[in-house]
Amino acid sequence: MPKTIQITYRVAEDAEALARNAAEFLTAGIEQAIAARDVARIAISGGNTPRRSFEMLADPALPFCARIDWSRLLLFWVDERCVSPESAESNYHMTQEALLAKVPLPAAQVIRMEGELDPAQAASRYESTLRNLFRLEGAEVPCFDLIALGMGDDGHTASLFPGTEALHEWMRLVVANHVPQKNTWRITLTAPVINHARSVFFLIAGQDKAHVLHEVLQGPYHPEKMPSQLIRPESGKLLFLLDRAAAAELPAPNAAGMGTLEGTR
Repeated sequence: MPKTIQITYRVAEDAEALARNAAEFLTAGIEQAIAARDVARIAISGGNTPRRSFEMLADPALPFCARIDWSRLLLFWVDERCVSPESAESNYHMTQEALLAKVPLPAAQVIRMEGELDPAQAASRYESTLRNLFRLEGAEVPCFDLIALGMGDDGHTASLFPGTEALHEWMRLVVANHVPQKNTWRITLTAPVINHARSVFFLIAGQDKAHVLHEVLQGPYHPEKMPSQLIRPESGKLLFLLDRAAAAELPAPNAAGMGTLEGTR
């Protein structure tokens, strides 16, 4: 059965405002982690939606870049396509273009998934890297300071796609997941890792996401069909950053653009 969590959603007027909201949330999360633990460990997603936020983080004319102590940031990925890092399909490649090439983040602190390798090998290597960097023992799970997620129009998040084996993985930290509907393999963090993070948020835009978002948040609990429903952070809190189009089928937000759903999923 799903556990009770508090879902908060913040609705932006347009794509630019949504990107700024995400850039601010990422920046504040990094600042808070460094203040509390002297290092920020965050995992990000790819796709088109976060690109503008990453560009804002790197823009010296905006306030975000100067607020981040890049020397104390470790950057990880939530998932990756099984392609080379130079491929336009690579989540790493998008981040490299939009952010990494423009900010002083040391290369040794950029921990990418090696999508060019055999999928099982890439997953195993990334899990070993997590265990080493987080100094994990036995069945311990890494505790990221912040994880940023997206959501597909089929309800998937990370590379946890409907009906795939990774939805049922509770022991591994990282797996190679075959996605029949796309005839491909993906590398992904598993749901228990995502849920163990100190802070988790979704960044979602577009009218094509409105109905599936409504189903994920207010429909029956059926994570085999809507894998985003697996995301139930142990903190008991989950944030959605949305544009108006994506939020169209949710209860109207208040005058400040905020809405909440209590006791959901």
